[in-house]
Amino acid sequence: MLTFDDCVGFCDLSLEEIAAIAEHEHVSQLVALELGTCLMKTGPGRARIRGFIEDDIVAARRLGQRRRAGDLARVLERFAARCEKLAGQ
Repeated sequence: MLTFDDCVGFCDLSLEEIAAIAEHEHVSQLVALELGTCLMKTGPGRARIRGFIEDDIVAARRLGQRRRAGDLARVLERFAARCEKLAGQ
């Protein structure tokens, strides 16, 4: 039987990215992992994940959650850097 951690090891997403997808889509982290894994396979899919994280940043700022917005901004930076590498392959 596979655990959640096993599944994370097989995907191209960090735990923070999975959490951001789950928050945006209002789904469990396991569902977010599956969705994110599918989206990571294409450029438009990666752009959609980027949009999810950007939306989460806007929502956190709107709620006055500056620390959360900053954490998500760092998640977005790392995600964008990794996507640039994937696009170059």
